[in-house]
Amino acid sequence: MLSILGQQQRQCDGSRRQFLKIGGLALGGLSLPQILQAEAQAGVTAKPLGHKAVIMIYLSGGPSHQDMYDLKMEAPAEIRGDFKPIDTNIPGIQICEHLPRLATMMDKFAIIRSLHGCPDQHASDLCMSGWPIGGEGRQSGHPSLGSVLSKVQGPVDKAVPPFVGLSIKSKHDPYSNPGFSGFLGKSHEALQPTGEGMDNMRLQGISLDRLRDRKALLSGFDTFRNSTDAAYDGMDAFSQRAFDVLTSSRLVEAMDLDKETPAVRDRYGRGDNSPAFGEDAGPHWLDQFLMARRLVEAGVRCVTLSFGSWDRHHSNFARLPLQLAKFDQGITALVEDLHARGLQNDVSVIAWGEFGRTPRINKDAGRDHWPQASCALLAGGGMRMGQVIGSTNRLGEVPQDRPLHYQNVFATLYRQLGIDPMTTTVSDPAGRPQYTLDIREPIAELI
Repeated sequence: MLSILGQQQRQCDGSRRQFLKIGGLALGGLSLPQILQAEAQAGVTAKPLGHKAVIMIYLSGGPSHQDMYDLKMEAPAEIRGDFKPIDTNIPGIQICEHLPRLATMMDKFAIIRSLHGCPDQHASDLCMSGWPIGGEGRQSGHPSLGSVLSKVQGPVDKAVPPFVGLSIKSKHDPYSNPGFSGFLGKSHEALQPTGEGMDNMRLQGISLDRLRDRKALLSGFDTFRNSTDAAYDGMDAFSQRAFDVLTSSRLVEAMDLDKETPAVRDRYGRGDNSPAFGEDAGPHWLDQFLMARRLVEAGVRCVTLSFGSWDRHHSNFARLPLQLAKFDQGITALVEDLHARGLQNDVSVIAWGEFGRTPRINKDAGRDHWPQASCALLAGGGMRMGQVIGSTNRLGEVPQDRPLHYQNVFATLYRQLGIDPMTTTVSDPAGRPQYTLDIREPIAELI
């Protein structure tokens, strides 16, 4: 336990990687480029990142590929469902009618329709690391992409953690995984701004306003450091990281969404961190998309978040229109913003779930688990956009053209982040070099 001395005694315990609970929440819709143009005219400008980053959006529960990006209009009614396809701004590519914003921006996205390699597991492990739960435990004992970035590339700024997870705590714990560090250990875990134990990595009782008060905060740390520099030098890596974060306002400022104009907040949309539909899954918390952008601009290399409740065993066609509309707003605002700020080559975006849904609609107007095929939506990262990669067969049952494993997607992301998946290894506790993936071939169409 590390005691920080100031006017009162405060506590900072480095046993957990939780930080601040930041709220902020909205609706609306203006043209983001117009908003940003107005800000630029007022002297508000964005700066190039100077590093590569990734925003990973986990669609908890397994989204229905046939009802989003791979509609099967020639299939029987019990397969094709209620939704209709609409044209996009790329000739020949159609997607669901409930994703109209995405349709107008298809040139800035790529869709994979032929994903495979997903077991029947309700967990974010595969989407955060490329590894499912296996014999070695969560993520089969392997580190997540964010943890690998933390280990191999380290922090951009010592006061900003390289890996931040925004996922909320859920009753079904495997939905809450922001990306485990696996054999890389606790010093490469995600810092989680919300969730159980968040008080363990903040100064107890100090408000956000006081955290902004650098003078008062630093006086407490100066007292501590002057009393025992040797103690600071002897801290473990995690405690030093916590100490560095708490002596800087950069992370706090990045998470303060009130720094954005109301128009930008409204374009992204707002919400809260309660589970979608009151179910045990991710929230309809659109603020996460904006916070993710602010975090990567502050120096975070990997931000993970969960969004929505996609485990639609029932009421699939009643609930998806609302959820798809929210996802459509958040993902397009994020990608539009990245382009407007000139960050489309620096920041990769991936949105996907742990598996697809059954081609046949069940008696409850829902679709059940379907590990045989899934889908993914990508943007940014300097990747080639405006395309669909792969296909499933006539009923959406299995990949047909260009089958791609989840690890192929990770290999592509690693490459765009500056890590060669073919040659890069990280050492396990026994000192043995381990590749980050078994399947290390990037997707040629994207690079």
